Amino acid sequence: MQTAINRFQQDSIVTASPARLLTMLYDRLLLDIGRAEKALRGQNRVEAHKNLTHAQDIIAELMSSLRMDVWDGAEGLMALYVYAMKELVNANVQSDADKAQEIRELFEPLADAWKQAAAQLEAEEAKSTGIAKNGEVKRNSRGDLGVG
Repeated sequence: MQTAINRFQQDSIVTASPARLLTMLYDRLLLDIGRAEKALRGQNRVEAHKNLTHAQDIIAELMSSLRMDVWDGAEGLMALYVYAMKELVNANVQSDADKAQEIRELFEPLADAWKQAAAQLEAEEAKSTGIAKNGEVKRNSRGDLGVG
């Protein structure tokens, strides 16, 4: 059963749009930081380290995929990523749950904003292609082919 779940998760990643991949990264980032925060508060250094280093890997991926030449806000976002990376390292080295919490709270509204943008983009793409969110072909008064 685990193999089927792993295959499904891998397929979900491979077939996801760039906007969906971004929201998936943010979701996992928040999950990792939340788990690390809980582990730090419970004095579980091994679990905290595992989750904090994975969160750092995600931020590194976000940094490497940020197109500085495409968007005016990219420099500010990169500065945020650099700050978050530094604070997550500090949270890990100092076993500081409050630092992890600060970064989680910093990224929560950003994750929500990316989700809203991705949903809007998906809706616009569906409207232009005639595909409903549930995968059904939208019908108009002229029929499927636009004639009739």
